[in-house]
Amino acid sequence: MSGGYLLDTKEQVRQAIDIVDLVGSYVQLRRQGRGYVGRCPWHDDSRPSLQVNPERQSWKCWVCDIGGDIFSFVMQAEGVEFREALEMLAERAGIAIRQPHREPSAPPTTPEAKARDKKTLYRAMAWAETKYHRCLLESPEAEPARQYLKRRGINAESIAKFHLGFAPEQSNWIVRQAERSTAPEAVLEAIGLLAARPDGGYYERFHGRLLFSIRDAQGRPVGLGGRVLPETGSTSPAKYINSPETPLFTKSHLLYGLDLAKDALRSVRDANEKTILVMEGYTDVIVAHQHGFANAVAVLGTALGAQHVQILKRFADRVVLVLDGDEAGQKRTAEVLELFVAQDVDLRILTLPEASDPCDYLQEHGGQAFRDLLNESAVDALEHAFRHFTRGIDIDRDIHGASRALDQMATLLAKSPRPTGPNRFREEKILGRLATRFRVAEEDIRARLTQLRRRGRGPVYTSPSAPPAHGAPIRVAELHQRSPSECELVELIVACPDLLAEARESFPAERMTEAALRYVYETCCRLADAGTTPDFDRLMLEFDQPAMKNLLLELEQSPRIVGIADPAILLKELIKNHERMEVDKRHPSRLAALKDEGLDESQKQDLLRVVMEELRARHGISDPTDG
Repeated sequence: MSGGYLLDTKEQVRQAIDIVDLVGSYVQLRRQGRGYVGRCPWHDDSRPSLQVNPERQSWKCWVCDIGGDIFSFVMQAEGVEFREALEMLAERAGIAIRQPHREPSAPPTTPEAKARDKKTLYRAMAWAETKYHRCLLESPEAEPARQYLKRRGINAESIAKFHLGFAPEQSNWIVRQAERSTAPEAVLEAIGLLAARPDGGYYERFHGRLLFSIRDAQGRPVGLGGRVLPETGSTSPAKYINSPETPLFTKSHLLYGLDLAKDALRSVRDANEKTILVMEGYTDVIVAHQHGFANAVAVLGTALGAQHVQILKRFADRVVLVLDGDEAGQKRTAEVLELFVAQDVDLRILTLPEASDPCDYLQEHGGQAFRDLLNESAVDALEHAFRHFTRGIDIDRDIHGASRALDQMATLLAKSPRPTGPNRFREEKILGRLATRFRVAEEDIRARLTQLRRRGRGPVYTSPSAPPAHGAPIRVAELHQRSPSECELVELIVACPDLLAEARESFPAERMTEAALRYVYETCCRLADAGTTPDFDRLMLEFDQPAMKNLLLELEQSPRIVGIADPAILLKELIKNHERMEVDKRHPSRLAALKDEGLDESQKQDLLRVVMEELRARHGISDPTDG
């Protein structure tokens, strides 16, 4: 399936590439509802039939009956195999591909091997998170942390929801806990909980700190943020520290609270309301959730970057960066404008009044006041930059100051890639706005922008080669000859993977007759056995063949499953239908056996009783009773 390629490498590439940007570099797209549409390049398309789903990071042409993810799109557009598509996309994202390897057949046994095994590291991180969480709730040593949370207005529900924890002052506390588990010191060091001493041995990185569990988009704990408490008398110069870079933790690819915000945004039906609030601190996010803003996330001790925006664009159409007061807003102006231009995102900025942070503002003024502030004071990145660069300047009278401000904005614009396709029209609108605000000719700004780009201040983007005008659609004939009952079952499992355990009791994979469906079903079972939820995104990483990705899309988007009221009831109906079909299959052979002259009367009676029991069950008739 995965061809030996590391799943985390494919996931990293998938996270880095936005499918709307990718497809839009080949086909002109326009917004339609919650997705995008364009003319399919692989058939004579008079009406836009190519659909792109930014939430699922998928594409589909129903006329050609092809679709999939970023990998299958490049395979189809460029006529390459999976390896070449992966390499092309990795190069586009600036990601180095590690060599493929096969997973070991047996679990690692030595400490060194365990420290290199990601499954072991994920388990160890989850174990440590639980230990620290129980310590915060129960240990007398954690009382200062509990009092700090109380002062910040963080309630018990949030402590549980965000898996907050506490690391006692003893530098070897987590090691002593690990003595009764299977997490050796090498593993704890690999996940960033221990640090090596120069003179040998280890010390606990987060001792004496309140801990914030950092989880990936799938909800798996991958790192920690630690805050020193005033009561401890710590002399550490760092109020906050995060986990170091580990095989699980890369801060430029993570946002605090994204797993919770992602789940909250799924219930939002109006695409215009899909907004993510990006804050600067852990407590900002937690308190925002307490006041009803479940769409709040935070960066991890770094500025909002291009990689963050790529991830956020999958789940929301608008990103609002909430800055702590005017001074922070001024410092972030340049990077914010670069993101706005380079990432093609509806990026807005809210600078809080009175130099307050979101936590304090929400506690003092409440959720409605914060919501009003978002609606009335959040401005787009271009307006934010304009206000910053023209602060104190009279645009009409101060010719020198206005020219300097315009040149500063043009210099920032020049750092973005030279746009093509739909992005070209976006730049035209930006230049039009600048011309209006600075009261100069649009042609003059464009000339200055071209001059700056020619000086090499910004990379020149060249469009990939165009796809073939009449590419042959990828089709697998046997995928269209499916058993309806088996197809509906797999559709249900892809949409609702939590029903897999119950389904397996009545639908063993080996009984499935359709090879492609059995392939998907067996993969779901294998992932579940390994402790991984076989949801749609995870399954798309498991298959490299475009035909299988296309099948997954059809299963996930089946009209029989989308919007179903109670999936569990449907599963029970499928199980009953399956049992009836099994009876129907066996019935002719049983009747033929009754006519077999080789059976004695007792054997025929036994067989007849079995046939009657099956028929009663088939028609829902209870067994007869005496009297």
